[in-house]
Amino acid sequence: MIEVNALTKRYGGTTAVDDLTFTVRPGRVTGFLGPNGAGKSTTLRLILGLHEPTSGSVTVAGHRFRDRPRGLRHVGALLDAGDVHGGRGAAAHLAMLARSNRIPRRRVAEVLDEVGLTGAARRRISGFSLGMRQRLGIAAALLGDPPVLLFDEPLNGLDPEGVRWVRGLFRRLAGEGRTVFVSSHLMSEMEHTADHLVVVGRGRLIAAESLPEFAARGSRLSVTVRTPEPEALAPLLTTAGGAVRRDDAGRLSVTGLPAEVISELALEHRIPLHELTTRTASLEEAFMRITASSVEFPTGETR
Repeated sequence: MIEVNALTKRYGGTTAVDDLTFTVRPGRVTGFLGPNGAGKSTTLRLILGLHEPTSGSVTVAGHRFRDRPRGLRHVGALLDAGDVHGGRGAAAHLAMLARSNRIPRRRVAEVLDEVGLTGAARRRISGFSLGMRQRLGIAAALLGDPPVLLFDEPLNGLDPEGVRWVRGLFRRLAGEGRTVFVSSHLMSEMEHTADHLVVVGRGRLIAAESLPEFAARGSRLSVTVRTPEPEALAPLLTTAGGAVRRDDAGRLSVTGLPAEVISELALEHRIPLHELTTRTASLEEAFMRITASSVEFPTGETR
């Protein structure tokens, strides 16, 4: 379990993390979301003791990570796949980590096989693609068989097969009772992978809740209506409290009214309906709506 309590980090006059409090529990995949500059990477580094907090605290299984000897046995992390010595081979890199953390040497071959890099074990890392470096970083995180795992943008550079593999890996690790904390900007992947979300913006906590709860809170249900009499139905829906837009095909998009109310109004006024479809917002749409005020550099479309 990761427990973050009133965590704050300032760099001069800039506050990167601002009074964050949340818990990452075992047995589920927790997605860590936020716009660029929201403080996600800084928070991960604070969890790992790479930065010292200005105030507040963060513990892993009740202890500060930096107080743990042989840390890879307790927490595995992938923060930057490019932060490795390019002159080493993959197996040599992992062997060094294993030796420094008193991890059995056999784990090197095991994790290389798990991430699909057995055939590249002796190749220099400088010749690796970004996707291969990501796999090597995941192998390093798994090396100590730790109960807690942190990943910062682990899908960068992976092909579709690699993305599917990582998705299954995270689900398996959580199913084994481990704590899995994944920072990503790919909303579609979090929609398919995460059970729980921690969402931050400008260093502050926006939400810490299950994925369905977050999507429901950030979404506005809309109903698509197709009728041969849109001119008659639209004012009735507006009067009932709905917001109505008409597209080029003549269909009505209605928010603020459920499909049942629309159907009853149409029946009461004998207006035929050819389509009545309820649509909910995707996680990405919910995320954009909830975090709109926390974007550091908004474009013209999001202002």
